[in-house]
Amino acid sequence: MVFLIPLAIIVLLGIYGINIYNKLVKLKNQVPEAWSGIDVQLKRRYDLIPNLINTVKGYAKHEKETLENVISLRNSALEVPNGKIADQAQAENALSGALKSIFALAENYPDLKANQNFAELQKALFEVEENIERSRRYYNAVVRDNNTAVETFPSMIIANMANFEKYPFFEIELEERKNIEVQF
Repeated sequence: MVFLIPLAIIVLLGIYGINIYNKLVKLKNQVPEAWSGIDVQLKRRYDLIPNLINTVKGYAKHEKETLENVISLRNSALEVPNGKIADQAQAENALSGALKSIFALAENYPDLKANQNFAELQKALFEVEENIERSRRYYNAVVRDNNTAVETFPSMIIANMANFEKYPFFEIELEERKNIEVQF
């Protein structure tokens, strides 16, 4: 009987440790799954941008620098290596700002604003932006749960022993929070 109590405690601690480990694995696997949701929406955005640029080119020929900047930022965002979430977030924030400037630019061209193709592309891009925001919130919630589990006691003991890591949030930069100024 004297040996059964310590044995029971060891078994219970082992079961508890296994449960914590399994929870950490589940959380770790949710992070790439959540990122893939963002990645799908980013791909949709990348596919819409050339059509948007071509539509705007016809109306705003002397806004070449703005259009080239958007294409350059799109290409830069496409070139970010997989897994570089902080770099991807920075590239996407810059691209979002440039896209806002195109829609602000459209305010100066009534014919462009009235163009059906431009209106449809603008609507599609706004939908993609909303989907990116929803995906970003989901990703950040999954990252928060993972990071909390990795940093809190007692799961941090198992996380450190098994080399579980924290992941970066996909955050909005301060520049993206500013409103684009439209001048007439």
